[in-house]
Amino acid sequence: MIKIAKFGGSSVADADHFRRIKGIVESDPARRFVVVSACGRRGKGDSKVTDLLYLVNAHINYRVSYDDLLDDIAGRYFDIADDLGLAYPIREEFAAFADAVRAGDLSTEALVSRGEYFTARLMAEYLGLPFLDAADVVAFHHDGTLALDRTRELVRERAPKGGFVLPGFYGATREGQIKLLDRGGGDISGAILATCLSADLYENWTDVSGFLSADPRVVDNPESIARITYSEMRELSYMGASVLHEEAIFPVRDAEIPIVIKNTNRPDDPGTIISDTAGTSDSEPIITGITGKRDFVAVHVVKNHMCDEVGILRKTLSVFERYRVSVEHIPSGIDSFAVVVQGKDVKDSLWSIAADIKTEVEPDEIKVAEGLALISTVGRNMVDRPGVSGSLFAALGQEGISIRMIAQGSDEINIIVGVRDEDFDRAIRAIYSAFSDGDHILELSELKREEDALRRLR
Repeated sequence: MIKIAKFGGSSVADADHFRRIKGIVESDPARRFVVVSACGRRGKGDSKVTDLLYLVNAHINYRVSYDDLLDDIAGRYFDIADDLGLAYPIREEFAAFADAVRAGDLSTEALVSRGEYFTARLMAEYLGLPFLDAADVVAFHHDGTLALDRTRELVRERAPKGGFVLPGFYGATREGQIKLLDRGGGDISGAILATCLSADLYENWTDVSGFLSADPRVVDNPESIARITYSEMRELSYMGASVLHEEAIFPVRDAEIPIVIKNTNRPDDPGTIISDTAGTSDSEPIITGITGKRDFVAVHVVKNHMCDEVGILRKTLSVFERYRVSVEHIPSGIDSFAVVVQGKDVKDSLWSIAADIKTEVEPDEIKVAEGLALISTVGRNMVDRPGVSGSLFAALGQEGISIRMIAQGSDEINIIVGVRDEDFDRAIRAIYSAFSDGDHILELSELKREEDALRRLR
C-alpha cells in the first residue's frame, strides 16, 4: 500500500513538529513518500517563512535592507537543525542562498521556493529518507502551467522507489527555471505525486482534524465531517472553507484516489475522508456543511418583455468579460436578471460596467446592490429530500433575515442564499441550528422520524 503524506506549514513549524511527523511516518510503513511545505507560524505574532521570503523580494524591489529578514529565516532553520542534531550543512547552504539573493541571481520564484527546499532537506535527513528535489521531477511549461504528463515520466524515471521527501509548491521548466504553483500549492504537489505513484491514499496533514461543518468562529462547536465527496469539498472550499486547496482535488479525483485530512497534533483523530464513494445510509447527515463569503455585488438588469428578446443576457455578460470579471451567479425572472460578482473584482470598474450595460443593452433600469454575502449549504443527501429548502428559509425568516438571492446548483448538492453582509454570521448560525439538535447535525433517519411524527399530528 502507498500513502502520500503531505505536511503543511503548521505541521513543520519547528523541531517539536518534526518529531511529531517522525512518529506519524514511522507508525505506518505505507507512509514512505512525504511532501512538505515551508515552515509555518509557530504561534500568534509569528510569520510563515514563505511570507518572509516574499517580503525579502519586496524589499529588494524597493531597495530596502532585508538583512534582518534573512537572519530571521535562517534562525528558523538553524534552530531546527541544532535541536534535532542534524548534519545537513544548513549554515553553509543558507549563506550561499543569501549571497545569491544579494547578487540578484535569483528570480522571485526561485527565491521563494527555498522555503520548501530547506524544510525538505532537513526533513529528509531527520526521517532517514532520500531527498528528491521538486525541480527535478515536477515539470512546468514556460507559461507557468503544469506539464502533468512529463511530471509522471520524470517521477517514474528519477524518484527513489523505496520512498523520499519532496518539497511542495514548486517545480521547473526543461531549462531549469523555477516555477511556483498557487499559494497553498503544497497541497497540489501532494496530489500530483499521489497520481504519479498511483497511491492508494493521499493524506493531507494540517493543524485541524478534518473539515468542520461550519466555521468555529461563527458556530460554537460545529460537528466534524466524517466523509465528504469531491464535489461537496470543492463547493465548501470555493465558498470559504480553507482546509485544503481546492485545486488539489482534481489530480486525485481523476485517478480515484481518496484524500484524508488529518491533524498532526492529534494523529489518532479520524479526520475527514474525501472520495466519490461517500455513504448513503440513513445514518448519513442531512447536510454536510455550511460556509460562505462576504462582499459580493449584484448588478440587476430590468427590461420589460425581456423574455421575448434574444441575446440580452449574452450582451450583458460580454461586458463583464471585457472587464475580465468572473461571474458567480445569474438569478433571473421574466423581465429581469442579476449578475452576481465578487466585490474585489469590480472595485475599480463597477460604474463603468453599469454604464456600458446601459449603452449596449438599453435596459429599462439598472440597479446595483453592494454588500451582499453568499451562504452555501452543501450536502449530497439534500437531493430529492422534501422540506430541506423550507427548513432553511424558515430558519432565516424566524431570525428576521431578508433573503436577497436564491440559487441552486444543477447537481442539487448546494443551496445558495444571498443576505446582507451584516447578517452573515447570524444567517449561518440560523441555518446550522435548523439542521442540528445543538450537539450534532441531524441524520436522515432522524429527519424521517420527525416527518412521520408530523404526519401523525396531521
